[in-house]
Amino acid sequence: MNEQAGVNRGKPAVLVMAASRRGVDDPVALLQGKAHKCLVELDGQVMLERVLEALIDSGCFDKIHVSLDSPDVLLATPRMRAWVEEGRTVFVQARGNLADSVLAAVKEIENPLPLVITTGDNALHTPELVRDFVQGFMAGSEDVALGLSTEEVVLREFANSGLAFHQLKDGGSSSCNLYGLRNERALTAVKVFEGGGQFGKRHMRILKAFGVWPFVLYKLKLTTMRGLIDAIGRRLGVSMAPVLLDYPFGPIDVDHKHSFEITEAALIRRREKAQANG
Repeated sequence: MNEQAGVNRGKPAVLVMAASRRGVDDPVALLQGKAHKCLVELDGQVMLERVLEALIDSGCFDKIHVSLDSPDVLLATPRMRAWVEEGRTVFVQARGNLADSVLAAVKEIENPLPLVITTGDNALHTPELVRDFVQGFMAGSEDVALGLSTEEVVLREFANSGLAFHQLKDGGSSSCNLYGLRNERALTAVKVFEGGGQFGKRHMRILKAFGVWPFVLYKLKLTTMRGLIDAIGRRLGVSMAPVLLDYPFGPIDVDHKHSFEITEAALIRRREKAQANG
């Protein structure tokens, strides 16, 4: 790792997790007969291109690193090809699981810390949301930051999203698939993704990743979200903090037909509103 890694710079590095774990059998890819989930089109634009566009337009990053099975995916549209040629996006080879992919990327990225991690299927993310997360992350001092939207915020626009909310003493919340790793100590927290993510949908992964006590706190709703995050941080040996994002669409990713449909409908509404406003 570069000896300057972890120095508090003006802009963090960023890594987009976009590997297709299920290949051509991915239910989203099958909707349009695509070879890769991130190549499906939503309201006429390739999903990965939308994600990269939001990150680039946020102005928060010098270049976008993308963890993929093959570099060909980054060349799938004229705009994405141009971004590669300009050096604005960079391919990073994905590994066997999320944790290994992140750790491998950190070794390849020049000055990799602090690092923002997101995913290639959050097609509703906007430059404003990205900037709010980065500002909250960089203003803090904790090793790890987690982007969250509350259930109340999400339900303002998406009453039938099908999202799995983390229900605790202070209400429900859901991950926006935005994470911040500030320093080398934060890399120890990456191991929780060895078995995959989606903790809201697969509660037993919480037990395996975080241990018995955080799992008990979670299942019995014995603490607040901040209390649970503190307990998880103690378990992992890092300090952690939530970054609350006031965006209903923040946690919505494209995992299946239903989330594809509500995402595309939201993008159409967004486009029509922009056109109406001139």
